[in-house]
Amino acid sequence: MPKLAIPLTDTKIRNSKPKEKLYSLADGGGLNLEISPTGSKIWRMRYRQASGKANRLSFGEYPTISLQEARERRATARKLIADGVDPSESKKAVKLAKIEAAANNFEAVAWEWFKVKIESLSETHKTRTRSYLEKDLIPYLGKKPIAEIKAVELLACLRRIENRKNNQGQRVTETANRVRTLMSGLWRYAIQTSRTEHDIAHDLLGALEKHVSKNFSHIVDPKILGQVMSDIDQYIGSPATKAALQLLPLVFARPGELRQAKWKDINFETKEWRYFVTKTDIDHIVPLSAQALQIIQSMRPFTGSGEYIFSAGSGGRPISDGTINKALKSLGYSSDVIQPHGFRHTAATALAELGWGEEKIERQLSHLVQGVKGKYQKAKYLDDRREMMRTWSNYLDELKRAEMYEVPGTENLAA
Repeated sequence: MPKLAIPLTDTKIRNSKPKEKLYSLADGGGLNLEISPTGSKIWRMRYRQASGKANRLSFGEYPTISLQEARERRATARKLIADGVDPSESKKAVKLAKIEAAANNFEAVAWEWFKVKIESLSETHKTRTRSYLEKDLIPYLGKKPIAEIKAVELLACLRRIENRKNNQGQRVTETANRVRTLMSGLWRYAIQTSRTEHDIAHDLLGALEKHVSKNFSHIVDPKILGQVMSDIDQYIGSPATKAALQLLPLVFARPGELRQAKWKDINFETKEWRYFVTKTDIDHIVPLSAQALQIIQSMRPFTGSGEYIFSAGSGGRPISDGTINKALKSLGYSSDVIQPHGFRHTAATALAELGWGEEKIERQLSHLVQGVKGKYQKAKYLDDRREMMRTWSNYLDELKRAEMYEVPGTENLAA
């Protein structure tokens, strides 16, 4: 008859000392405490598989795993053995399930999606999306498997965003709707990678308060526009900010696109600025007038050896978001008079009044044309657009020179 082990006590365990060789203290039922020459004390359980082959489990180190907890784990293992389950294989399955669950929770899928789909986009878009994940979504959904998240849980996150207010005291409905759209992209990625089967963000379409867009403040009075252009020429600040201020009305690109303009994208021979518009996912060509080229060339001594034309330093990184707006305010133009983005509306309105066709203006604004061909017709109306951009720069020069608004010969500016 095998000798029964005398159950261990915490006192006996604490008083046990390491020896030259590994030895063990038995607690019964296959549970032992192995004590190594280094002094570590590891719980082990010996058992036999259904095939009769000897095996053992590790329960962890004492005192992290107490005597009581080791006995509880022994009892769980013995029950599995009685049910015909190998506890070692069960432990591996549980560990694998935890790893799989961690890879499929919202936080893991979100950062994977961010790296694959967002990382290559503009710095502004990356920063904004990262902020939404870190502040508005992961704290509430992070550890939940994405397949188990309910639409109502995502809606709660979007409602919290929707109920926030901006500096003007207005609810940020636009932000909430933007995040819903982003989350639809994330859920589609999760479907594509077999993490879930349904886009719950799409189900929330219409659940949020609809954002009513407002046009950016812009100028409709040519006399005021001429005054703005004249004041910009008098701006005293960094060369990059001044040059960006001067160029923006001439090319009426999106402010973010302008401030991130790169030297490699400027072709001085063809007099073009070519770049990819991430907002509309299209390639775009901006014909450059003589005035525009002169402004760009003026930045050569400052940033010509770097990547970006309008750089805060020597060309290593572009001027920050908001720099142009702050410069306009320093000239006395508040956001209710003109905003950087408003130069696009100003140019579109004025060019239409001067007789230029809507399609040419829309193409130059890099608005996405409906249909598949819209993404590839970057050179459409290019010759007409060259003339339009040339005459637009001349028109702005006329406005600057006029002491009182009365621009002669505007009939010749129309296409």
